[in-house]
Amino acid sequence: MICRACLRASRTGLRSEAPQRLASLQTPSRALSSLASTRFAAPAATSTSALLQQRTVQIPARLASRTYSSAASEQPVSAIPEKPEDLDEGEAQVWDILVREFAPTNLVVRDISGGCGSMYGVDICSEKFRGLNMLKQQRLVNAALGELVKQWHGIQIKTSVP
Repeated sequence: MICRACLRASRTGLRSEAPQRLASLQTPSRALSSLASTRFAAPAATSTSALLQQRTVQIPARLASRTYSSAASEQPVSAIPEKPEDLDEGEAQVWDILVREFAPTNLVVRDISGGCGSMYGVDICSEKFRGLNMLKQQRLVNAALGELVKQWHGIQIKTSVP
């Protein structure tokens, strides 16, 4: 594990700060003055382009291809997902209601009570949730399910925006 100062030094190329930091643990007053002088000392005569080249950050490939909310809104919304064949009667009822109300791009409904139908887990992704906070999104799902929720022990809701 690396301390923050060492991590910062490794990012900026100032690896000599770590031994000084270690020395500061032994003699605080002298080390603080030497650390301050190295941090705030005038930079060596180097060109601006050389400094920029040292501080260039490489973006990992997994982040370079990541789409953010503005880019995602420009992409076409996919069709409503197909209803899985392995849903039991209660899961199918919840699925039908949520598809009718929200036209989701992704929907997963599971009976998490062990098969008795008293608790369901819902993972839903819909454009209708855009601009709403998490509480309002979940209230919409609860309102759509209405009387069904009152018969259950509980429900786990995970909402998202495509």
